[in-house]
Amino acid sequence: MNKIYKAFPGGKNKVLTLSYDDGKVEDRRLVEIFNKYGIKATFNLNSGLTDMSNRIPKDEWKSLYEGHEVAVHTYTHPTIARCSSTEILYEMYNDKLEIEKVFGYPVRGIAYPNGSCDDRCVDIAKNLGIVYGRVAADKYSAVCSAETNAQYAEGPILLGDENGFGMPDDYMRWLPTCHHNHHLKEFGQKFMSLKKKQYLYMMYVWGHSFEFERNQNWNIIEEFCEMISGQDDIWYATNIEIVDYNEVFNRLQFAADNSFVYNPSAASAWLTVNDNQCVEVKGGTLVKL
Repeated sequence: MNKIYKAFPGGKNKVLTLSYDDGKVEDRRLVEIFNKYGIKATFNLNSGLTDMSNRIPKDEWKSLYEGHEVAVHTYTHPTIARCSSTEILYEMYNDKLEIEKVFGYPVRGIAYPNGSCDDRCVDIAKNLGIVYGRVAADKYSAVCSAETNAQYAEGPILLGDENGFGMPDDYMRWLPTCHHNHHLKEFGQKFMSLKKKQYLYMMYVWGHSFEFERNQNWNIIEEFCEMISGQDDIWYATNIEIVDYNEVFNRLQFAADNSFVYNPSAASAWLTVNDNQCVEVKGGTLVKL
């Protein structure tokens, strides 16, 4: 019987994604860096705050974020778990509505503002057609106190979950690997060194572009992108591309003995067969394995 593993597009087993909040003017420089190195990211926007001088105006959104994903960050950025259900609905719905008017495609992701999320927020988001939600925390912070962090000034703490590079169990409460101020280059080096083909690895970086200006550390993201770009075993993807690809893979229909597979979706899926063969299963095709 064939041994079948899920692979990312091109047969890769690693994916890098980034997520940046608020749509502030520093996004211009950040997008320029990402585009220079072929890095993809998701930008989470507050459509009710674009009249502020430190925000990207709506008429610039479409050109600036071309090639990346945009997602909901609520209309006015409240701490939504403290809000009534009516206000949560208002904030999510209106932000989604306004962003979709500009971009002309369904917006299906959210970054919860201030990391604020409870079961009501998740349920309302799902009912609006949102399929993933990112929290404002990360796997590094989740296991490290301020005192513990100081012990790892030379590099990231070893976590479970393959050092924090595993795939999420719940996409509606998606926990990133690290903030860009949490040993970004060291995490990137560790990620690049992972070679076990039997695992899928994901590195997920989050933050706010204005933090680079505030902390005068633009070199961190520039050096990281230069280091990690152009790797043959890494898929560079937006948040929604990861979610959508997993849906394509999960819809594959396998024979009982794994001798063939049918792909009912329009998009391709990739498999690793018997540890050494990469197989693309194109949309609407049946492939013998």
